Amino acid sequence: MVYRLERTTVISRDQASVFAFFAEAANLQRITPPFLDFEIVTPQPIAMRAGTLIDYKMKLSGLPVRWRTLIQEFEPSSHFVDIQLKGPYRLWHHRHEFETVSGGTKMRDIVDYELPFGVIGTIARALFVRRMLDRIFDYRASAIEEIFC
Repeated sequence: MVYRLERTTVISRDQASVFAFFAEAANLQRITPPFLDFEIVTPQPIAMRAGTLIDYKMKLSGLPVRWRTLIQEFEPSSHFVDIQLKGPYRLWHHRHEFETVSGGTKMRDIVDYELPFGVIGTIARALFVRRMLDRIFDYRASAIEEIFC
């Protein structure tokens, strides 16, 4: 079963500078919670564009995980999409949208994801995956607010 997580944040900066921050792969580490022990493995700087591959390592519930994403779409100042090629999910499709609004830029994350292992994955989502994703995106919102204040 495919699930969706959506988050919207308004950042009091212009759209071009907000997009530039999120298009800089190194900044992902700045907005990822420490409990994930997240590290970008791909040598930097990383040129963000459609077709870019990025490798990470992290820990999920203390277990080491390798993750590879593909930047599937990249439209400067508008949006980009990363999809998981290798990692803990059966499906991970993360769309980042940016739109000028009164007071700054509306940034919207839309994540469609599916867990492996059928019923076991469904149970794991109910028990801890959904809460872990909420924790990660709550942390991101706080970090973004702190960075852009």
